[in-house]
Amino acid sequence: MHGWASRGECLVERVTRDGWETCEAAAAFAVSVQTVRKWLRRYRRAGVSGLGDRTSRTQCSPRQSPPRVERQIARLRQQRKSGPQIADALTLPLSTVGDVLRRLGLGRLPSLEVRPPIVRYERERPGELLHIDAKKLGRIVGGVGHRITGDRTRRGPTRGGGWECLHIAIDDASRVAYAELLPDESAASAVRFLQHAVAWLATLGVQVEAVMTDNAFCYVRRQYAEAMTTLGLRHLRTRPYTPRTNGKAERFIQTALRE
Repeated sequence: MHGWASRGECLVERVTRDGWETCEAAAAFAVSVQTVRKWLRRYRRAGVSGLGDRTSRTQCSPRQSPPRVERQIARLRQQRKSGPQIADALTLPLSTVGDVLRRLGLGRLPSLEVRPPIVRYERERPGELLHIDAKKLGRIVGGVGHRITGDRTRRGPTRGGGWECLHIAIDDASRVAYAELLPDESAASAVRFLQHAVAWLATLGVQVEAVMTDNAFCYVRRQYAEAMTTLGLRHLRTRPYTPRTNGKAERFIQTALRE
């Protein structure tokens, strides 16, 4: 035994074997007389094993909801009833229903949304599909920002600040990436980046066949469509609210921001 258990055992021995008074033992072990008497009671009731650490939780909770009520709450929860609905149905305080639900591990309703299966794909050859995306970033002037320092209270010089846009392109098959920092995410900047990315990949011997983007304003303009036609590229756009379709570009942006 160790800790309070071994200390209690030693104290009990001094009182029961050596004949110490309770007040003398309390002073020697720097505890109260009530603590000495408590350990003596535990020792006489359960022996040395009764001196071990015990949980501070009460053995009985008179105000706890009866098991029958808890079963009713659990059954209504399984029917996807909310906390207020359960409280109204059983005429119980909302706080009581909340306590029971948390104790039973039913504090949150399970989602019924059926998520589509994850579809992972990879094109066979470089240039078959190029993922393109853009990320708007604050322009840092006169020093680093809170992403580096972690201090949002300190403000550096703001003259000349503003926004700029990181455009990225990543090849689906080889994961070769090209990035360029441009003043904005306008259609003109998007076209300029597309031309530069295609030209740079060509220096590596890669001929781009198709490009995938989301439905951002710069990618749906006629200017961008004309540039696609001029370069002989096929334009694939993701469905609305499904950024995972263009996930390779999304992931590359997050890696660029963190690394």
